[in-house]
Amino acid sequence: QVQLVESGGGLVQAGGSLRLSCAASGRTFSSYDMAWFRQAPGKERKFVAAITWSGGSTYYADSVKGRFAISRDNAKSTVYLQMNSLKPEDTAVYYCAAAEGIPADYTMDYWGKGTLVAVSS
Repeated sequence: QVQLVESGGGLVQAGGSLRLSCAASGRTFSSYDMAWFRQAPGKERKFVAAITWSGGSTYYADSVKGRFAISRDNAKSTVYLQMNSLKPEDTAVYYCAAAEGIPADYTMDYWGKGTLVAVSS
């Protein structure tokens, strides 16, 4: 089992920045690829970004490319999502997730409970 706890969400003005953190506990963090997803009110949960277990590769949704950056610190069992140039459409609950190899359909093995990001215009 892997437990994931997100933090760092909040209210920010458009154009601002936030850094989300996801602390993992349980099984070996460095064994897992990690990802961030988000779910806006009334919408489906969507992929945002992913990073491989080594940190060697990262992937982003087109909507956040160039603005968001995912990173990880395996010594701290933590994955981060740096969000810059935030837009009102980035408003959502952001979820951290883990998997031993991220599947194409994003059916991750473990999920956090989410942290709310609200961007005002």
